[in-house]
Parts: sequence; structure tokens; C-alpha cells
Amino acid sequence: MPTAAFANLGCKVNQYEIEKIAESFAVRGFDIGEFDGPADVYVINTCSVTGAADRKSRNLARRAARQSQGARVVLTGCFAQLAIDTNETVDGAMLLVPNCEKMRVAEHTLAAFPDLVEAGGLPASAAPAGAALFAEDAGLLTIDAPSANAWSGRPHNLARTRATLKVQDGCVHFCAFCSIPYTRNTMGSRRLSDVVAEAARAAKQGIKEVVVTGVCVGAYRDGDSNLSDLILAVADVPGIERLRLSSIQPIETDERLIDAVSSHPNICPHLHLSLQSGSDNVLKAMKRPYDTSYYRRLVHRLRSAVSDIAITTDIIVGFPGETQSDFEDTLAFAEEMAFSRTHIFSYSPRQRTFAAQNLLDNVDGSQKNERHKALSAACTRSQIAFAEKKIGRTVDVLVEGRGKTAKLMSGYTGDYLRVQFDTSMLPVNPIGQIVKVRIDRILDDGEAMGRLATPEGFVI
Repeated sequence: MPTAAFANLGCKVNQYEIEKIAESFAVRGFDIGEFDGPADVYVINTCSVTGAADRKSRNLARRAARQSQGARVVLTGCFAQLAIDTNETVDGAMLLVPNCEKMRVAEHTLAAFPDLVEAGGLPASAAPAGAALFAEDAGLLTIDAPSANAWSGRPHNLARTRATLKVQDGCVHFCAFCSIPYTRNTMGSRRLSDVVAEAARAAKQGIKEVVVTGVCVGAYRDGDSNLSDLILAVADVPGIERLRLSSIQPIETDERLIDAVSSHPNICPHLHLSLQSGSDNVLKAMKRPYDTSYYRRLVHRLRSAVSDIAITTDIIVGFPGETQSDFEDTLAFAEEMAFSRTHIFSYSPRQRTFAAQNLLDNVDGSQKNERHKALSAACTRSQIAFAEKKIGRTVDVLVEGRGKTAKLMSGYTGDYLRVQFDTSMLPVNPIGQIVKVRIDRILDDGEAMGRLATPEGFVI
């Protein structure tokens, strides 16, 4: 049988999609291999959110082409979509599949390379009609994908202790810096019942935590049901002990959602609210649909409603026209918001966006680096201050892998604090389980060190 291998770049939506793509190859008879090993087909789900993501996508394509002589390298995802739209040639790639056909990568691969069926030992039915990424039914655009019951294996590089549930796709906000509305321009949502069923399958496989995600997840709709209805339903699934929301737009974080997060014990007290800038001047230039006053009020409302909630965010430094005064506003606002974790990016022009076409990228690289460094230092202080509140407490940690030494394991609390602890007392492998850990100290990077709170460790 031919072998297919998979790599993923970018967001949790991409993570979900690459797992479904891998399933679609497996049910067609492919063996599933590791991306670092030999394969007949390499599939890369690409990202284009930054210039660095573009470079990684190109590098992975070249690497895969060198890795196995004669292998077919197939690209899909946002970088692939931009390459299609701009007629860009990607070295190493033999097939580019647009985002709207992403869930049919296996079908397109077999159609493009029929010798995989003829010479590879695949059954004649190896190329059934695939499911479209969206199928219109009674006015509802629904995400369709191969059955999750079809194959339960995962190549190691795709293995997860959490299950990601993609519930929505598409964005129409057109922020000045972002190319995603151009690469994912079809809005759609899954049926609530289908999401709940998938969560139940994950629970039967021993998954304790699910992450609900979408390109613009707050736009989720299924008839009269919105995102708050969906997360409450999934959180009620037997066996699901945690539900975590991925990044959500501040303007889509409404009172119903806040009430859902505050009322259900299985919904993690953690929201990732993308800020992008703490300067109202820059937010306006970015075409973000809120200002700092709106964001501040929202954070205060969340902290009043949800005890010890973790607020994480994204911030861009060096956006075109950002002055030193604008940056100092961002620095001060980030310190005021006291984020528990911050992803910081230096601005890079993205194809087709308003900023790339209409604004001069006039903040030089050295200024971007200096601002990135200063903001990182401030946000690390906030991260440490958030974590230090946990010292002496016993917390529940979902164990995800090894820590910084062989004797340590690591995982995350419900409020997304990474914790390392000694597992020598545990009689079994704890990965994928939730254990009780007492926090002893906080490291310089904001991570926690602790020890098992009970000899058996596990949460009952």
C-alpha cells in the first residue's frame, strides 16, 4: 500500500482539518506514516497568517520533495490558496488544493496521480466522491468531513491529548493586516447535533478535553442556536471534563457567552481575546471593530463574572504608521490588562490586504525588534504575576507530555497555566489523564513547578 504523511502549520482550525484529511487517506487504503520518514504522498496544511508562516510552508514543501524520490507533495490551506490566487509557483509542490476543496484532498490526489491506485495496491474504489468542505442543506452551510469512526489512528506528529472540534469556517471582518478573509471567504457552521456527536466519540476514546474552534468561532449559528448554546451542549457530554474555546473576537463575546463560561464547571475559565494593539489610532488603522474602552469594559465584565479567569491575547507591533507614542499606549494597555499569556508578532505585509496595498510599512526592522522585546518583557511579567497567584494551591492538570527533564511531565490547568511536576510516584503513564498537582514555585518564563497532591495523583 502507498504511504501518506502529513504536516500542519498554523491554527487549531488547521489542526482539526489535517486530522480529518489524514482519516480520508486512511479509509482509502493508504498507510499513514510520519512526515520525517519516507512516503509516497506528503500533504501539508499550510498557513499564511505571517511572512514567517509563508516561509515555513515553502520550506516544508521543499523538504518533503527532497525526502523521498518521486513522492507527490500536496499543499492545501491558506498559503496554498494565496499561491493559487496569485499564480505563484511553490518549489517542490506538485498539487495545490484550494481551501474550498480541502476536505477532498485525498480525492484530488488520486485523480491527479492515478498511478497510486494502479501500482500501489489500492482497491479500485479508492477514489470515492469526497465530501465538500461545505454542503448547502435547507439554507444552512454545514461543514462536512469523513466519518470520525472510520479510523482511530494518528501519526505521532498529529497525536493530541485534546480533541479539537471545528464548528465554523470563514471570516468577513477584513481587518487591514489579515489575509484570512481572502483565503477563507465562505461562512458556514456545523449542525450542533453533529458537534455533540463528535464530542461523544472523543469521550469514548478517552479524551478529557475538547477545544471548540473556528476561523471566526463567535459567528457560529445553527438555526436559533449560537456559540453559547453549543458549548453548553458539548460541556454536558458524559466523559468530557473540560471544554476550552479557541481565539474569539472581542465583539463576538456577548453576555450569553459570558454567562455560559461562568455557569458551567466544565467550561475552562480561559478566553483568548485578540487585541492586536493597545492604541486607538492603530486599532482604527487596522480596521478593528472596537477601541480600547470597549476591550477594557469586556475584560472587566469577564473578570467580574468568572473567578480567576485567564485572558490571553495576540498583539502586533510595528503596524504601518505606529509611532513610538502609539507603542507606549500598547505597552501601558497590555500592562493594565495583565494578560496571563500573550502572543506577540512583528507586522509583515500580507498579500491582497488593505495594509499591504495602501499603507507604507514605515516601521523599520530594528524598531519592530525593540518594541517586540519591550512588550515581551512586560507580558512575561504579567504572565508570572498571574501564575504566582497559584502558589500553594492544588490544581487539576491535563498531562500532555514530557517536561524539561526526563523525570518531569507537563500539562495545562483549566486556566491554561503550564505546569511541570515529578511523576515518579505514579504507577501508570499519566499522559491524557487529569492529575492533581500542588504548585510550589513559578519559573522565570511563567511556567509552574509542582508536585503530585496525592500518591495516586489522578482526579477521580
